[in-house]
Amino acid sequence: MIKGSIVALVTPMTQQGDIAWEALERLIAWHLQAGTHSFVIVGTTGESATLNMQEHKQVLAQCVQWVQRRVPVIAGTGANSTTEAIELTRAAAQAGVDACLLVTPYYNKPTQEGLYQHYKLVAEQVDIPQILYNVPGRTACDLLTETVERLLSFPNIIGIKDATGDLARGRELLAFNSTRFSVYSGDDETALELMLMGAGGNISVTANIVPEAMARLCDLAIEAQAEPATHLNEKLMPLHEALFVEPNPIPVKWALYEMGLISEGIRLPLTPLRENLRTQLRTVLQEQGCLQ
Repeated sequence: MIKGSIVALVTPMTQQGDIAWEALERLIAWHLQAGTHSFVIVGTTGESATLNMQEHKQVLAQCVQWVQRRVPVIAGTGANSTTEAIELTRAAAQAGVDACLLVTPYYNKPTQEGLYQHYKLVAEQVDIPQILYNVPGRTACDLLTETVERLLSFPNIIGIKDATGDLARGRELLAFNSTRFSVYSGDDETALELMLMGAGGNISVTANIVPEAMARLCDLAIEAQAEPATHLNEKLMPLHEALFVEPNPIPVKWALYEMGLISEGIRLPLTPLRENLRTQLRTVLQEQGCLQ
């Protein structure tokens, strides 16, 4: 089972928008040293929407090589085309990832039956552990609990990333009480509460900035040590909030740039963090001890 602090890793880029391979390798080494429990590569935070198919496959293969099986690697392989999702998931399996994360098809607005058939086909076509990913605020598509329940019959569907921030929804998903199906938070602000309710971990944006703290938070929460976990989470809450002052991954990439870990590169249609928001985020980074 994949558990704990699962960083939704950024894809570093040059100012010209090319993938910055050396920076990516440094980030992976930093996270391994800091105790991050697992990686999500080329997810939303990794700008999957603007990487072409070849780049997507190259990043996955390279990250698997650098991680060297020390922790699990999860590949973002979702798409709004089912055939494309299958192709990406196959490529990820061939690259040697441990699991795939498949966002609900965005923009198309499929029915619940369409979502079921989409995930069913990917699960049947590619024999690799797969995690569903529900983030209706981005996709205009909500994977309902009853549809998730239908998908439990596929043994390689092993979990769901719930990024609704709705703890009532999380409680519904945790009620399945399946030993082979895990619920993961996809919302840093509510992740602690969901983990204390029984979720297996947090697929985290904040972990990009404070990997040691997020690993510690997840360990405490999974061990049901509510008091120290709550104290740590209260300290981190300003950072959770500040990293969403503009759409992800704009703030987190700027924060990493400010910390000297990556360059300022980000791909259109996303743009660097607006000037009027930088002081706010910089102040939070200073308070968290992230800046010299």
